[in-house]
Amino acid sequence: MRQRQINDRIVPMSIRIDPEEHEVRELESVGNWRGKRVLEIGCGEGRLTLRLAGLGAIVEAMDPDAELVRKARKALPQDLAKNVRYKVGKAEQLAHRDGKFDAAVFAWSL
Repeated sequence: MRQRQINDRIVPMSIRIDPEEHEVRELESVGNWRGKRVLEIGCGEGRLTLRLAGLGAIVEAMDPDAELVRKARKALPQDLAKNVRYKVGKAEQLAHRDGKFDAAVFAWSL
């Protein structure tokens, strides 16, 4: 089983997170994501990225772990590819002008 260290915990990555899609309903309750430009910091393998793109967001997703970004790119469904851009990088080194994004998301990054 593949594992990833998150802070001081080792988390198995083969588990399915939120199969009931409570997270999607919570995201929908925040507002309309359709057409919104979203920066996702710490995207990992792209789980939340795909949910945001599925709600119509245009997502630039980044993670410092190149292997996780590679896996996210590989798992990106063709129908969402036009709304997602993955890149390797750190939040401390963002090179975006002010106002480029409508929202920033960092679910597991803190």
